[in-house]
Amino acid sequence: MSLPALLLAVQEGGAEGGGGSPFDINPGLMIWTVVVFLVLLVLLWKFGWPALLKSVEERERRIQHQLDEAEKARAEAAQLLEQQRRGLEQARAEAQEILAKAKAVATQEREVLLARTREEQEQLLDRARREIDAEKEKAILALRKEAVDLAIAAASRLIEEKLDDEANRRLVLEYLASLEQRP
Repeated sequence: MSLPALLLAVQEGGAEGGGGSPFDINPGLMIWTVVVFLVLLVLLWKFGWPALLKSVEERERRIQHQLDEAEKARAEAAQLLEQQRRGLEQARAEAQEILAKAKAVATQEREVLLARTREEQEQLLDRARREIDAEKEKAILALRKEAVDLAIAAASRLIEEKLDDEANRRLVLEYLASLEQRP
């Protein structure tokens, strides 16, 4: 018997009973309700449940795949962040090293320039001292010559007679040498 015929028979059986109340128990209706329920349960179990399980499992796999990809992306991001942090630290260290080298080179250059300047200054001072000493010697010799000439001139005026120049010079030079030896 087909389902529509079954439903028609149930309706006719209800009409014969003379209109029952909703609380009346009809054993035929109960049996058919249980049979229809079991048929629907078997059909759902055979066709609906596997499709439902398949879609739920597929969704679960997609979600798990997305979670795995998200975890992988998070791990990659953390790794890239760590690499970037190390690169930044390395760049800072290199910058500090370059600055330290530049300071060392600048200090060394400064010291070289100062040493060169001091050396040139010492050379200039030595040259100036030598020139001063040479000029001093020239001045002393000129003063001695002048002193000898003045002494001879004074002595010749005093004596009114002129002695020879060579003997006079020798006497004056001996006298001056004796003066230099005195403290």
